[in-house]
Amino acid sequence: MSDGLFIRLLGAVTGEHRRGAVEEFIDLGPARQQATLAILASAAARPVPMTQLVAGLWGQDAPRNAEQSVYTYVAGLRRAFEPARKRREPSRLLAGTAAGYVLCLEPTQVDALLFAQRLGEAGSSRLAGDDLQAVRHLDESLAMWRGTALSGLSGPFAERERARLEQLRLSAFEQRAESLLRLGRHHEITEELYDLTRRHPLRERVRELLMTALLRSGRRAEALDAYDEGRRLLAEELGLSPGAGLRECHQMVLRAQAAPPRQAPQPSATPRAPLPHQLPRPLAGFVGRTREIVRLKGHLAPWDASPPSPLTIISGPPGVGKSALALQVAHQVQDRFPDGRLYVNCRGATPELPALTALEVLGRFLRALGVAAGSVPADLDEAAAVWRGHLHGRRVLALLDDAADLAQIRPLLAVPHGSALLVTSRESMAWGEDACQVELGRMSPAESATMLAKLAGVVRVSADTDATARLVRLCEGLPLALRISGARLAGRPDWSVSALADRLSDERRRLHELAAGDLAVRSSLAASRTALERGARPVDRLAAHTLSLLGLLHVPEVTAEAAGALLGAPEAEAEPALERLVDAHLLDRADGDRYQLHDLVRLFASELRPDGSRDALIRALSYYAASARLASHVSDPHRTQLASPVDAAPHAVATAEEARAWLLKEEAVLTAAALQALNSPDETIARLGVNLAFGLVWHQEWAHRMAAAKELNTLVLRVSERLGDEASALLAHDRIANALRLTDRTDEAVAHLQAELELARRLGDSFGEMRALGNLSSTSNSGERHEEALAWAERQLVLARRIGAHVGVRYALMAMGAAQLGSGRPGRARETLREALAEAEKVGDAGHQAWVRLLLGETCLDLDDPEQALDHFHRALELFGPNGYRLGRLRCLIGLSRTYRRLGDLGRALFHITDAAVSFRGLGHRRWERLLAEEQAAVHAARGSAPVHYV
Repeated sequence: MSDGLFIRLLGAVTGEHRRGAVEEFIDLGPARQQATLAILASAAARPVPMTQLVAGLWGQDAPRNAEQSVYTYVAGLRRAFEPARKRREPSRLLAGTAAGYVLCLEPTQVDALLFAQRLGEAGSSRLAGDDLQAVRHLDESLAMWRGTALSGLSGPFAERERARLEQLRLSAFEQRAESLLRLGRHHEITEELYDLTRRHPLRERVRELLMTALLRSGRRAEALDAYDEGRRLLAEELGLSPGAGLRECHQMVLRAQAAPPRQAPQPSATPRAPLPHQLPRPLAGFVGRTREIVRLKGHLAPWDASPPSPLTIISGPPGVGKSALALQVAHQVQDRFPDGRLYVNCRGATPELPALTALEVLGRFLRALGVAAGSVPADLDEAAAVWRGHLHGRRVLALLDDAADLAQIRPLLAVPHGSALLVTSRESMAWGEDACQVELGRMSPAESATMLAKLAGVVRVSADTDATARLVRLCEGLPLALRISGARLAGRPDWSVSALADRLSDERRRLHELAAGDLAVRSSLAASRTALERGARPVDRLAAHTLSLLGLLHVPEVTAEAAGALLGAPEAEAEPALERLVDAHLLDRADGDRYQLHDLVRLFASELRPDGSRDALIRALSYYAASARLASHVSDPHRTQLASPVDAAPHAVATAEEARAWLLKEEAVLTAAALQALNSPDETIARLGVNLAFGLVWHQEWAHRMAAAKELNTLVLRVSERLGDEASALLAHDRIANALRLTDRTDEAVAHLQAELELARRLGDSFGEMRALGNLSSTSNSGERHEEALAWAERQLVLARRIGAHVGVRYALMAMGAAQLGSGRPGRARETLREALAEAEKVGDAGHQAWVRLLLGETCLDLDDPEQALDHFHRALELFGPNGYRLGRLRCLIGLSRTYRRLGDLGRALFHITDAAVSFRGLGHRRWERLLAEEQAAVHAARGSAPVHYV
């Protein structure tokens, strides 16, 4: 297996096995197992001793069973890489020797080592005076990056190696700029160097290169401005004067004489956002469409090197090959778009799934271009402006596949000259004079026969030309139908072309109805499923049954575990069925262990409705509900779970970190499943939707998914009222109010909480009444109605103590402290909050400890005790954790900035407020976004510098 194995470290750690044009991704297991692989891969073909592995994974904090854990990780990697290896058979790929473990790979099979090799080749080319070849090597090396190196991994080795690789990447950017300057191509890199300078303002070599490029572009004044900015920043941040290189460059600009760039100094470790390369690979069996390709390339890559058409649209009926053509053309013109290639499936015609909104598409693209997830604006117009700003001066190609209509993508259309949008859609679109639209028709008989020959073999297809012509006619020139037919022939070498044509002819009535649209595809899919049903192997028949059940679930993707719940079978039985469907081209394999139905297959599968459909759907929804509830509980055992226990085996999670990671990964699936269930007229299914929605509430609050929380719980309220379930209605009011509170809509939130309070009293639910009182207090505090908040909190405290609800006592004390602080009584607030902290520490409630310490930090600032405030803010930030409560972390960073500013440490104040601005802008909470902007302005005013606006 090692011959086709490739390990990627320049981004998330992944392993893939290449068989020809097919790439199979390997499940590498948990994070520390991935980190073990990273250590071994970085020393490919060389032994790594056990002591080095333990030190790289844990450092000084290695547990007593560290070596045993390493044995477990090595065994897991061996299973992943060599699944067919017998139990006592020695591993040929990951060998154990007296000197340590050896990963038997060539350096060219590890992207980080290949990256370093390409850098060395670029250096040799530069020494030989061949800058053009050097640029080619550097472009190849930089294209290997897919994100932050060793993304998501911790430990001493990962941290050291990540810093080293990031240094090499920045060095590669500098070397590339130097070579392009020597080639006289300064216009190509000026904006890139501006971007590098913004990201690395204290890096003198980058600034020298920028000044040289500006001077050669005739922008002498801007070059002088760049020097002045660098001189000022070096003095303010480091107390240093510019180095000799930067001073010489300044003199060169003053003399208006461009000097050749010198060798770069040692690079820093600050990472740069990688260029996005998101295009899926082109279809292996693509044929024909020559006329359309020429026309499309003429618009995207004009022969005279003029800018591309900003908008190119491929439209046509379903199954006609729009996406395949778009990918083919996009790959052929990608060299004309060196600043990135973006891709998104807009889901415009995906059955049972909502189309992406323009804001969702913009969010995906902006994150790919380097905008932090928390900094993507929540406002559509603002996000569109940020999109245009990030494209300015760049050449980027964005492929928007399966757009629903023009309205869905309109905010993205006004791209600056140099970038281009390539859109596929079933709808015709008219968009001004600068748009090109290609209406894609069916394939010609000759093209159809060629596609069949590519898939099933030339000899076989040409052996009976009459049968081939008949099969082509039955497929009606639809590439999807032809591809399915060719795949079936390839999978059944005992069949003749005539035999398959005969099978399709049995459904000629449906194929005749195909002329209008989907029926040809439906017939081909039905034939493929029939072949599985009649297959000789049990896995074939199980695959056919699995396909019919997958149509019941309206979720974007499934795992083998979820499919097992549908089938009522173990995951180990479901996975081979899913893989068989992948082989039959009825299912697509997504990331790792996830599977997606092709849009048209989803439509076909949803019509099948086999016996036992209702029970299967209930099993799957029960699995999702039980899994969400368990993950929510493991994430924070101190939070009250609103979801009831479900009689189903959940997805197993062992730690809070693992639980939150699973919730983030499955969020879209769980939300879609809840929406489907809540919209069902079936009472049992609707109640599962209620339970699933309640299982998501804490994740939605931590991740600040307030729009989704409001939508789901509004449906929960509707279902509860329909079913006469007042207990669930009470909880739905509570969650809707929370979403409104966290988006600064106080009056609406209070109305729902009053309804919750009334229901709780009518039901005699003392705990529910206590919770409503506490949330009324929190909501009043959020709306800066602190006297009202104090009254509600005092009532909650009395009731919580009476019923013995310790969590309510802690919450009430927190709310009282916040109200006392807000109403100008910081001394009293500190006493109350200290009592709350003692209660939280007594039971180990980290979530409440974090909030109390945050409030104590704000209180100490009011009491002019900044040193004590610092301690509370830092400890609160640590307790919230890197994946914790987003609003809480934002408040901590603002508090730290205020405190350091009070202490006169403006460098650290700037660091924390910049972190806040980059990481958490766009939460949708007007008050805290206003306070963020005010603190940012205050820090820059104190420093005497202009504020920076992060987008």
